[in-house]
Amino acid sequence: MSSDRPKTPKDSHYARLRRQHRSLSAPSPSDRSAERSGGRRHLPPSLPTDGLVRLYGLHTARAALDNPRRTVERVLATRNALHRLGLEETAAHAFSLEIVDPREIDRILGSDAVHQGVLVEAKPLKPKPLAALGETALVVVLDQVTDPHNVGAVIRSGVAFGAGALVTTARHSPQESGVLAKSASGALEHIDLIEVRNLADALGELHKAGFQTIGLDSDAPAELEKSFAGTRIALVLGAEGKGLRQKSRETVDTLARLDMPGAIRSLNVSNAAAIALYAARRHLNL
Repeated sequence: MSSDRPKTPKDSHYARLRRQHRSLSAPSPSDRSAERSGGRRHLPPSLPTDGLVRLYGLHTARAALDNPRRTVERVLATRNALHRLGLEETAAHAFSLEIVDPREIDRILGSDAVHQGVLVEAKPLKPKPLAALGETALVVVLDQVTDPHNVGAVIRSGVAFGAGALVTTARHSPQESGVLAKSASGALEHIDLIEVRNLADALGELHKAGFQTIGLDSDAPAELEKSFAGTRIALVLGAEGKGLRQKSRETVDTLARLDMPGAIRSLNVSNAAAIALYAARRHLNL
């Protein structure tokens, strides 16, 4: 799937963070030289070395602070952001609170980050096993979607349309990060994150739990709206460009397409997820 929307400064910020994220697994010659000389390799600003994640933006920060499952260690905020978050400077908090100038957050995150004057350092949310899925009637399954911007946008749509969980694989999926959380705009705190090792096995478990698994494929013969059956739906989406893997295509109950009569026949994966979620919710009468 692809998107023709105009590029913005925010896009370049996300692209820069994704490039930095990928560079962690492929050290450059200068990194190796620094390591040999006893120096430390430089890590991107959204990936602290202490096991914490850096979450930024008012919606993201407020949702993290309100989530009882989230352990917040430190908050850096301007006085204006502090007021907008409803926090009192003199009140007792379970986390360290620092009043800072916006430039201090810029220094940590980079000047392109749209942080709105607040930075939250917190422990990552712990993914759940498939056995913890619960009674939700609607879930989203991602087949090696690695772009954190896209995954965050899928999470946001999932929460908006009442999906109870996002299922991803332990490998070939992005770790929780500031860019993912900012793209989710607070929704990361409102959905169960299910992590599995083998997606085909997980789809089999979803079948046993009463889910109809529907893989989205632009070349599928059936229209999505005409493919729904039953009372529990799992929408399975693949990465942009390569789509669903062959094993996933063979494992899902149904392959279906979004009917697009216009000149463009494909969508960004997060946009496709939003439309499919809307259609599934109408079928389920949620």
